[in-house]
Amino acid sequence: MDKTRKIIHIDMDAFFASVEERDHPEYRGKALIIGGDPNKRGVVSTCSYEARKFGVHSAMPTKQAYKLCPHGIFVHGNMEHYREVSMQIREIFYRYTDLVEPMSLDEAYLDVTENKRGIKSAMKVAMEIQYAIYHEIGLTASAGVSYNKFIAKIASDFKKPAGMTVVLPEEAEAFLERLPVTKFHGVGKVTAEKLHRLGIETGADLKAWNEWDLIRELNKQGYRLYRAVRGLSDSKVNPHRERKSVGRETTFANNIFDERLMQDTLFLFAQKIEASLEKIGKQGKTVVLKLRYSDFNTVTRRLSLMEYTKDAQTIFQAGLSLLNDVYSGEDSVRLVGLTVTNLRPLQFENLKLEGF
Repeated sequence: MDKTRKIIHIDMDAFFASVEERDHPEYRGKALIIGGDPNKRGVVSTCSYEARKFGVHSAMPTKQAYKLCPHGIFVHGNMEHYREVSMQIREIFYRYTDLVEPMSLDEAYLDVTENKRGIKSAMKVAMEIQYAIYHEIGLTASAGVSYNKFIAKIASDFKKPAGMTVVLPEEAEAFLERLPVTKFHGVGKVTAEKLHRLGIETGADLKAWNEWDLIRELNKQGYRLYRAVRGLSDSKVNPHRERKSVGRETTFANNIFDERLMQDTLFLFAQKIEASLEKIGKQGKTVVLKLRYSDFNTVTRRLSLMEYTKDAQTIFQAGLSLLNDVYSGEDSVRLVGLTVTNLRPLQFENLKLEGF
């Protein structure tokens, strides 16, 4: 475990909404929600901090967002413009290091252990990057600084917006022990519920469990969390990392036979997948359905589309076709998942073959 690395996680603050506020001063200080018409089926891409005060958050259906915040300003957003701004931000990153791993349009990891400016302090590098983003692009970013990616990501969310949190190697375990387990990256709603049932509320509670007991209760997630709470992670910043798939899945509170509920779940997933594909600038060609029955038997089916797409309706129709093929209605279902794989950059949409 190398604790000499200097890793920065930069996370733009309410990125899409902040770009709109920068470009449209009349939106500033308002509850701004990026996600389109609330009277139609859609999903919130992001929202301003003013909207978050009312409980609105990304991946929420726009109809629900409207119920929580009826006075909000709903806009469709401009993904192409957001991609352009994202590339401007990345140019700032590359002034300091070529070891940049973008995770989406609004966040990235940087390894600045040995950087182009010869700056020994990772905190100073992070401050310079925040300053450049604000003064050159007119946006704010939050930063997390530590010796591995896992802790840096948690730290970047600690003092939002426009904040910075530095976690030194000797402080890491105490920092992690104080955190609610819901703050651990990768702990979603289902895992959080399992942890809470086990009496695990904080990092300290988690650390009190031995490795084998966690693995028995949580499988591979238990192994990951055992290492995470001790600050152990060997994941390196990978500048050539490519996202291979985008998907969503959920485990129902009770096993269901209701095919309409499964269809509605797939539609919501398709909307969220479209938003995620837009965010990472990708489109896909293969749709994968996953069903897990009450006896834990799991089946997956895939469908290759005629063309690459990021369109929610197209993804939903493919998922619906797979569901109709695989589900007979005879067995109850505990989990439904939808994934798009075989991804390529959106830029291919605009390429035309010439000379043929």
